Amino acid sequence: MTKPLVKICGLTRPADAVAAVELGADLIGLNFHPPSPRCVTAERAAEIAAAVRGRALLVGVFVALPAARMAEIDRAVGLDLLQFHGDQGPDELAPWGDRALAVTRVRREAPPAAAEIEARMAACADAWGFLFDVHHPDWGGSGESFGWELLAGLRRRRPLLVAGGIRPDNARRALAASGADGIDVASGVESSPGIKDLTLLERLMEEVKHGQSAKLA
Repeated sequence: MTKPLVKICGLTRPADAVAAVELGADLIGLNFHPPSPRCVTAERAAEIAAAVRGRALLVGVFVALPAARMAEIDRAVGLDLLQFHGDQGPDELAPWGDRALAVTRVRREAPPAAAEIEARMAACADAWGFLFDVHHPDWGGSGESFGWELLAGLRRRRPLLVAGGIRPDNARRALAASGADGIDVASGVESSPGIKDLTLLERLMEEVKHGQSAKLA
């Protein structure tokens, strides 16, 4: 059975990125949203990327940043994927083709219908994949979740990741409830914003990778 994808987001230190990849992370998220405590400069991101390049997909996380600036950061860092976290539509994602990771932020008080979600995914059919997170003014990393069952049974042809309040103790439940192909975790494996906790990373990988040895040598 294929093991679920794991994206560790909000990395701010090369050592944390190396630890995450050695434990089994498939994607590494680098945040370029200035208000976030996990935001890194392009220079810092390039250091982190150099430490793990070729061992995991490097994902740039952007919130309503002009396309020209995203392109500059993309070139400087050498990203694999660009995560559009600003509720951008198909027209904004189209130029990035299969390097786009399209985010839908789910409002817990008014979740979208399955048909609405599937229509959005169909409109962004060329994207690498889709990420569903809880709607929050801070644009992610809040530790809050939504009803993961909302995603169960969705028709899709691209990877689907689920985020929002996922930790080692509920990661399997999030995957089972949502039927997602993987998880996106930030605050759930941190000792403080942007600083990853090795013990929590180990526990997460042990849970998600179904008993695979996840201890660092």
